[in-house]
Amino acid sequence: MSTYAQELKSDFLTYLRDIRGYPQTTVTTYEIALRQALEVSEFFEDDARWIFDITPFRLKIRRNHKKTIAKKLSAIHSFVSYLRKQKDMEIKLLSDEAIKAPKTLPKPIEQEHIEEILTTATLQERLIIEMLYGLGLRISELASVKLTDIQTNWITIFGKGGNQRQLPLLPAVASTIESYRDHYHPKLYLFEKSGSAMNQAQLRYIMSKCFKTQGIKATPHQLRHSFATDLLNNGARISDVSELLGHSTMVSTQIYTKLADSKKLREYLGAHPLAKREE
Repeated sequence: MSTYAQELKSDFLTYLRDIRGYPQTTVTTYEIALRQALEVSEFFEDDARWIFDITPFRLKIRRNHKKTIAKKLSAIHSFVSYLRKQKDMEIKLLSDEAIKAPKTLPKPIEQEHIEEILTTATLQERLIIEMLYGLGLRISELASVKLTDIQTNWITIFGKGGNQRQLPLLPAVASTIESYRDHYHPKLYLFEKSGSAMNQAQLRYIMSKCFKTQGIKATPHQLRHSFATDLLNNGARISDVSELLGHSTMVSTQIYTKLADSKKLREYLGAHPLAKREE
């Protein structure tokens, strides 16, 4: 990797973190992809135009899963876009043919399982689960919730790229928050430990361990999936669900409609008179 390419990469990562407000986990993902690409690719100037030939990199990762390849290429495309717009560079990216990553349906947790877990959860576990499932939060968003973000009936959530949205607080969630604050007395962040904000890993561990005690393997993102799926299954509009999730476009939300449609199909097949006829 040339010194100049290294400098450009560092500038790009700083831009993502300090200007765009990307979380460190995302910045690290971009850094790994770019470092791997620049180590084997050609980055050079030719007749006043820069060339970024990632052919060797494409060959190196050709056996990776399509989703992995797509993510790495996405990081490279973002980097090149940054160079064009922020650095005013004329640059040509070679061998950047897109990889169509297969869309996999998320696996939501059944509502009855969530309700059963809540009956045995501690106050802290209950609040974590209720906020992930009741508000559809990302684990990173949950970790960043401050007391000042919480109003009587609303909560302000700061999402990806520094975007913020206001979500209505369900009465049950608001009540759990009040009980939690009375018991734990947090100072700045809603979830704290030893005077500091709990990080994503700590919150994820608490939530996952709670489900594991009941023999269920679950992740915070599955609860977010469950939030979206249950809303759609109960008639919510996709545009409203998209806004609640903090998606920039409804394209990201449309995958959940497949789950809703699947459930409706099963209900139809089970309810139709012909389905009840004896063979």
